Amino acid sequence: MNTTINAVKFKADPKLEKFVNEKVAKLDRLIDNATKCEVILKVDKPETDNNKIAELSLSLPGQTLFNSKQANTFEEAVSDCVDSMKGQIDKYKERYK
Repeated sequence: MNTTINAVKFKADPKLEKFVNEKVAKLDRLIDNATKCEVILKVDKPETDNNKIAELSLSLPGQTLFNSKQANTFEEAVSDCVDSMKGQIDKYKERYK
């Protein structure tokens, strides 16, 4: 699976990119026909709490699964996205058995 990380209006730290790639790799183990995963990281309002947004888009044959979460840190938002995406993958598998 090809993974793309886009940081909007900031440069993502290599540690953050590594963390995102490790989390997304877990999704690749759950479903073998995923072709592409795009992760978008952005800051909503810098002066507020809970302002980090992670959006995850997973391309599958015939469908694209999407998830967006907001948290205090990018790591927390990405983890929440991946956890939620696991549920969507389970539903996708049930539907397309």
